[in-house]
Amino acid sequence: MTVTAAETVRGLHIGGQWTEASGGKTFDDHDPFTGEVVATVPAGSREDAKRAIHAAAQASRGWAQSPPAERQRVFLQAADRLEAGSDDVASWLTRETGSTFGFSMFQLQFVAGLFRQAAALAYRPLGEIIPSDTGAFAMGIRRPVGVVGAIAPWNAALILSARSFASPIALGNTVVLKPSEHSPYVGGLLWGDIFSEAGLPDGVLNIVTHAPGEAGPIGDELVENPDVRVINFTGSTETGRTLAEAAGRNLKRVLLELGGSNPLIILADADLESAVNAAAFGSFLHQGQICMSARRIIVEQPIADDFVERLVEKTRTLKAGDPKEPDTIIGPLITDEAVATVKSRVDDAVAKGAKVLVGGEAEGPVYGATLLADAPDEFTSAETFGPVAAIEVVGDADEAVARANATTYGLSAGIITSDPDRGLSLAQQIESGIVHVNDQPVADEPQMPFGGVKGSGYGRFGGAAAIDEFTDLHWVTVRSGTHPFPF
Repeated sequence: MTVTAAETVRGLHIGGQWTEASGGKTFDDHDPFTGEVVATVPAGSREDAKRAIHAAAQASRGWAQSPPAERQRVFLQAADRLEAGSDDVASWLTRETGSTFGFSMFQLQFVAGLFRQAAALAYRPLGEIIPSDTGAFAMGIRRPVGVVGAIAPWNAALILSARSFASPIALGNTVVLKPSEHSPYVGGLLWGDIFSEAGLPDGVLNIVTHAPGEAGPIGDELVENPDVRVINFTGSTETGRTLAEAAGRNLKRVLLELGGSNPLIILADADLESAVNAAAFGSFLHQGQICMSARRIIVEQPIADDFVERLVEKTRTLKAGDPKEPDTIIGPLITDEAVATVKSRVDDAVAKGAKVLVGGEAEGPVYGATLLADAPDEFTSAETFGPVAAIEVVGDADEAVARANATTYGLSAGIITSDPDRGLSLAQQIESGIVHVNDQPVADEPQMPFGGVKGSGYGRFGGAAAIDEFTDLHWVTVRSGTHPFPF
């Protein structure tokens, strides 16, 4: 479905049908750079979420019994259709989320690969034979959980929405997807068209969009409805904690991929040019609006002056402005409120002694790429969701690791060094779900076990790890003949 600016999106996608939201309510979807209305979108309600869950539950048994060849075919078709419409999807990513050309292309390539990985997942062995002392033939058999609730954010709308449903569906589950109000089409309703065209049966993927500020009732239905067996959520730690508490009361499993105050360690033996490029990319890709963005750059003292000088100079060269121009690196933040929040956090850090090395100013919806020195602990230990990184100089590698761990988060980290063995040793000391040696923190592949520790959540997306998250393990035994009982 190609939708031009200010056109009405057809409807919610429930049970394979396009349908109005309850009461016919809609909301305007805005371009974060121009403020123009991109499209008018259905404003779903709790009643719509209930309808979607019912449709998913009705489709669950049939899809769980579908042959792996059918699931594989659907995902291969979806990957091809996504690639065929890549120009239109890239345009949507820019207009809906402010994504620059480079980040849009990265998302498209990633998701096509993700779907092809999901196609292979349909054929993964799902179980094991377990030795038994009783003479029984014992098996651990994995079965689909049933209905999965998927709550996806706006910041990498294509990747994070696709990730939320691809593995569950490939493993035989059905899904209700709730995209962000900031990316209702490219992070949600787009998939209704692509997967219907790819031959996905009605009700396997259902999509409910909602107006700003109205996510709560839909989330409540996903948590409280007994037909939903597992929920996955990507977003803020604050919201994730609330969701986990509610799910716990309902004895419902959740997979949480939350925020991060991610460190990038630059050791004294690092190649300076490579380190500077890694730091700039990791800090400023998509305006720093990525959960894995490098928030803290920790540099060993012997190279600190040279490194900082080069990084400041490179940061000054990053073009900021209209994301529709292909050479723009720093586009808009998602909302005016986001700009105000980033500005407030930087201003507060400066008031407490931080120094702005470059940036620190906004022009309309665009906040310039910013580097800080001497930032206070309350700034570096929290997540600033924007193009801001704090540089910290340390005496040695042990101090670098200690500083990297001085946060409640633990999502992703990077270490730049000319000695990979030393980097590997240090990586094992960092409290993070992901550590990349000789790379920056914003690195991912569809088949990898993606997720964090501490305040960055629990559970893992990707590859074989997803099998544990989206299937139930059943113990089944078979005996030949009879055996005696004590009474």
